[in-house]
Amino acid sequence: MSWVEELARPEIVALKPYEHASWEPSLERLHANELPWRPAGDESDAGLNRYPEPQPRALLDRLAALYEVPAASVLVGRGSDEAIDLLTRAFCRAGRDAVLVCPPTFGMYSVCARIQGAEVVPVPLRAAEGFALDERTLLERCAAAVKLVFLCSPNNPTGNLLDEAALLRIVRRLAGRALVVVDEAYIEFAGRTSLAHRVAELPNLAILRTLSKAYGLAGARCGALIADPEVIALLRKIIPPYAIPQLTLEAVLQGLRAQALAASRERLTLLLAERQRLITTLPRLARVTRVWPSDANFVLAEFDNAGDALARARGAHLLVRDARGYPGLGRALRITVGTPEQNGRLLEAWG
Repeated sequence: MSWVEELARPEIVALKPYEHASWEPSLERLHANELPWRPAGDESDAGLNRYPEPQPRALLDRLAALYEVPAASVLVGRGSDEAIDLLTRAFCRAGRDAVLVCPPTFGMYSVCARIQGAEVVPVPLRAAEGFALDERTLLERCAAAVKLVFLCSPNNPTGNLLDEAALLRIVRRLAGRALVVVDEAYIEFAGRTSLAHRVAELPNLAILRTLSKAYGLAGARCGALIADPEVIALLRKIIPPYAIPQLTLEAVLQGLRAQALAASRERLTLLLAERQRLITTLPRLARVTRVWPSDANFVLAEFDNAGDALARARGAHLLVRDARGYPGLGRALRITVGTPEQNGRLLEAWG
C-alpha cells in the first residue's frame, strides 16, 4: 500500500469513479444526451450545448508549461477553493481526522474542514516576529489525526512570505504522516520562485496556484493543484466530471497567450510600484498606527479607529476588507492595491 493510500480515506481509495461520456472530438456526439443545436447567442468555440472536456488537455498542458511541472502533477479546478475542498474530502474522515492551520490565515481551510466534519487544529503565527511560522509547535501538534497542513505563503491576510527553509523542514518531518499544502495564490507578487519544482522530490508537498490574482481571471474561476501524480489521481475520482465550463476554458486559454502574459507582467510592475506607494505613504497618515510589510497584492494596516477608516473609504466609493475578525488583528484593515487613481483617492480619504 502506498503512502497516499495509507493517508487517504479508505472509501475514497476504493471508490470507483463516475464514468463520464467518452471524449472523442473527431466523432459526432450522440452519446451524452446533449441537444444537437447551439442555443441562441452562443458564440463559444465548441458550443455550449456540448459538455466540456473533463480536465481539458489543452488547459492542463498550458498550466503545466506555465508552472514548469509535468501535466500528470496538475489538477484543474474552479479556483483553488475547489482543490481545498477536494483535499479535505479525500483525506479527512468526519469525526476522526483533522487539518492544521496557522491563523490568521485564509478562512477556506477551516470552512472546508468543518463542512467535512474534521477537526481544525490551530497553531497561530508569531505576530511579534512578523507573523512567522511557529515550527516547533506546529510539529508538536501534528498528531496522527492531522492529515492535512495548510500553509499560505504569502499569507492572507498578513501579506508575508513564510520562511522557505522552515516550510521544507516541515514537509520532510511529516513525510508519510501528512500532506503539506502550500497555498501560493500570491507568489507572483513576492519575487520568489514557486515551491512547485520541489514536489517531485517531496511527494507529501502540494502547491495551490490560481489565475485569479496576477493574471486577472478571478471571474473565470480557474485554479490548479500541483501534487504527486498519485494525489492527483485520487482527487480525479471525486472532482465533478465537467468541472471546467467551456467559457472558462476558452477565456483562460486566451488569457494565457503570449500577448496577454506580457500585459500581465506590465501590470504586475505597476502594481508593485503602487504597493510600495501605499506602504510608504500610509504610515505618514495620522489615523494609521501600523503598516505591515507585504509580498502580496494587498497591504495590511492598523488604525486608531478602523470603523471610521472603513466609513471614510466608503465615502470615497471604495471598499477595503475589514480584518478585525481575524485573531490578533482587532484594529486592522486589508487594502487591495488598486489603480494609481484609486489608491490616491483612498489616501486622500484617510489623510
